Amino acid sequence: MVHGGRDPVNLDTREPTIDTLGVLETAALLRELTAGLIAVDDFDDALGRLVRIARDAVPEVAWCGFTALRAGQPAGAAASDPALAELDDLRHGPDSPPMTAIRRREMTIAPDLDGEQRWPAWTDRARGLGVRGVISAPVDVDEQAIGAINLYADAAGILSTRHQLTAMLLAEHAGLLLAAVRDRAKQAERAGEVDGALLGEGVVSQAIGVIMTQRGCPAPEALEVLRSAASSLDIPLREVAERLVTTVSRPREG
Repeated sequence: MVHGGRDPVNLDTREPTIDTLGVLETAALLRELTAGLIAVDDFDDALGRLVRIARDAVPEVAWCGFTALRAGQPAGAAASDPALAELDDLRHGPDSPPMTAIRRREMTIAPDLDGEQRWPAWTDRARGLGVRGVISAPVDVDEQAIGAINLYADAAGILSTRHQLTAMLLAEHAGLLLAAVRDRAKQAERAGEVDGALLGEGVVSQAIGVIMTQRGCPAPEALEVLRSAASSLDIPLREVAERLVTTVSRPREG
């Protein structure tokens, strides 16, 4: 019965609810990925962390892999589970979802491998390993490296639109993080070259030898002591070295 002559409330006019859980899961994944890769400076190590984090954080994804192409180097791969590593490895041929994603620069989706015909040899291997669905999303790292992140399901038909969105966001975020990893690796390599030059350079080399003798430490640690002193005193490294060598070389009185 309706009281007061008012029309009954139409509950069907409510706005559609947002998939809050999916948003939170994706945000948590990206945060965890950032935390896991933020200080890494080895690209292969970063790939290993990436695939393990994605496997554990994306619902209904049983395995995760990454196929990497780097200029001047053999193709690389990482897998969250070694038993499935061959699915991301190009030694078995370029005809696969990861390579399709990389070549076309677009997401490649196969939610049910039982009826898939695009990659016959790869699909046979995948099904033999228990894979029933895959999403491969291209990842742009930098001008020298590209790849694809691959999400695998162990049941057909469970990779949904939500998984496609997650894969897209994951690929975008992973590309930025992996680019930073490669940049840190380059910086570390350049720093190593500089250190090598400094270790063999005149007065700096002498100062390093003094510190090694005084502290009983290796050359790289002695160089860091010099750098710390230069930073604290706000003077050039060479000047710090000259002062130290002059001080220890000065004859002691009486």
